[in-house]
Amino acid sequence: MLTLFTVSILAVLLYIADVLNNPAGFHLDESSIAFNAHTISQTGRDEYGLSWPLYFRAFGEFKNPVYIYLLAMLFGLTGPSILVARLFSATAGFLTVAVLGVLAARVTGRRTVGLLVAVSAMFTPWLFELSRVVLEVTLYPLVLALFLLCLHSAAQKAEWSWRDTIPLAITLALLTYTYSIGRLLAPLLTLGLLFFVRRVGWRGVLSAWGLYALTLVPVVVFNFRHPGALTGRFSLITYISPQSSFGETALGFLRHYAANVNPWRLLITGDPNYYQMAHVQEAELMLGATALLAAAGAWLVLRSRRPGPWWAFILYGLAASIVPASLTDEPFHMLHLAPVPVFLIILSAPALDWLLTGKTRRLATLLVVAAATLAQGAVFQWQYHGSAGSARRLHLFDAEYPQRILEPALARKQTPIYLADAIAIPGYIHAYWYVTLRGLDLSLFTRLPAEVDPPADALVISTRENWTGCEILSRIEPYTLCVTH
Repeated sequence: MLTLFTVSILAVLLYIADVLNNPAGFHLDESSIAFNAHTISQTGRDEYGLSWPLYFRAFGEFKNPVYIYLLAMLFGLTGPSILVARLFSATAGFLTVAVLGVLAARVTGRRTVGLLVAVSAMFTPWLFELSRVVLEVTLYPLVLALFLLCLHSAAQKAEWSWRDTIPLAITLALLTYTYSIGRLLAPLLTLGLLFFVRRVGWRGVLSAWGLYALTLVPVVVFNFRHPGALTGRFSLITYISPQSSFGETALGFLRHYAANVNPWRLLITGDPNYYQMAHVQEAELMLGATALLAAAGAWLVLRSRRPGPWWAFILYGLAASIVPASLTDEPFHMLHLAPVPVFLIILSAPALDWLLTGKTRRLATLLVVAAATLAQGAVFQWQYHGSAGSARRLHLFDAEYPQRILEPALARKQTPIYLADAIAIPGYIHAYWYVTLRGLDLSLFTRLPAEVDPPADALVISTRENWTGCEILSRIEPYTLCVTH
């Protein structure tokens, strides 16, 4: 119990350490989510005045509801706060660690395995980085771990009752509504319940399917009322087009799928996207020891003549978790692949169980694995916290916006302050969020449509390029504070 308590405290401290200042600043997407959570907590309406929306319109797409509504509940108690929002994400992170530890202990029947898996998850860069930002995807590993915990509990039964199928349907619904990839992944995981038909019969599986189908009614209705709203973003990032032949689509899928299982990206260089806000560039996503244990665990499962429906589902789930990301043209996008670390960490449990059988050579190997996990985890933590002041991260999170743009604008006491944005850079949301934190009213601002210019002698905060005919007061890319002539 003392060891478990110590690990729990360490996980909490690790995940909340300097959470307010690392990353410094606040990303545009974070401001959008936090501001809408605030408006919901106050009025039940989003930034556009829509009452209790199922999806939140923002930046030309629609954000998913689960994170925003949960954060709104917190803001209802605390008021709007960057610290509260970041702590909410951090809490989701260490709860993911805890659930994975509990699941591993139940799967193997060994508390020690659960403890080792929890430590591995705690130091996994991928999970840690997702817990440091205010994004919908932050909750995804936790929701997936909860679904697997419910599924494992049901898998022990010879027959599924409502007590088994209702938790499965609820967690599958959460997988659907928490992050956009869930609209494909959750149905794929639901299909994977077929692995359990021989054990529990068709009635239990069909019951779970039926309950889950009921939870999809709101998204079907929403999509009917707003055609293309939930697929607009996908149409911009996919390589699939109406002109693509079946062969071209299949070849493209296989090529992207292979790129998304590239171990070099997983273990060495990570997400290649320069503008990936959640990731430290050129850093690994998974620990080497965890990846080796996952591979060994998969081999142990496959060598068994009868791995059972649970482990068959885990292998299937790992393969399915790569499918949504492989339909887009974005290479190795860590957010779209967020379910992958959960499956890999669970797959490490059989290998750890095997190493704990008591033979001296195996125990020595286990000690080496544990040491490697702690060492690489510590190096990553040093790298992550050392990158907090890097120019790239300060730029991505607009760390200087409050001091260099908003404060000088407010200090001039000239209203309204016009917000004139480029279509691709909706900087207005920073202005809304930061004045909300200061307890000021949004009537300070007038937001201009993209094609409309501000009047003469106007104080303007803009993300448009090539401003002419104005006096620039302050500028940090991509924001300009100026007075028009």
